[in-house]
Amino acid sequence: MPSIREKTQLMSASEIDRTMVRLAHEVLEKTPELQNLAFIGIKRRGVPMAQRLAKNIEALEGYKVPVGTLDINLYRDDLSAVGPRPVVSGTQIDFSVVGKDVLLMDDVLYTGRTVRAALDALFELGRPARVQLLVLIDRGHRELPIEAQYVGRKVPTSSREIIEVKYQEVDGVEKVLLVEKVD
Repeated sequence: MPSIREKTQLMSASEIDRTMVRLAHEVLEKTPELQNLAFIGIKRRGVPMAQRLAKNIEALEGYKVPVGTLDINLYRDDLSAVGPRPVVSGTQIDFSVVGKDVLLMDDVLYTGRTVRAALDALFELGRPARVQLLVLIDRGHRELPIEAQYVGRKVPTSSREIIEVKYQEVDGVEKVLLVEKVD
């Protein structure tokens, strides 16, 4: 069984904060009607991203974007590999997604399978006017034709490398690491 070795720190807490502010500005530049915008974070680490981006936009524009959380466990295409009883922690979206410009958020974009599952889960709730994707890290290696409209940083990786995003709210520490599987 391979173990994991840390190669380098890609982002510090302050770099993550600056990136989230930049992404908030990008979203504002490309969103003509804030009133139609909604953020949905994919559990787990997409949730703090959505909450932080909403706070940044509220600080910049004075508008509070609605934020929801999406649990995709039952929509995964590898559900049988996850275990006999997948843990479902629940989707929490207190607004209608119908007709909204939904900005779906996740920490790392890799194969695209997580986003595909999120789209399936999202469309069960209704038909948004538009769905866009925002990720902190795009590491490449797509298996599905999925692309993020907003990217914090592109990090080319090998198949042995893994990006670990750690947020204070989830992990008690704030940083992005590049780690590698070793035999």
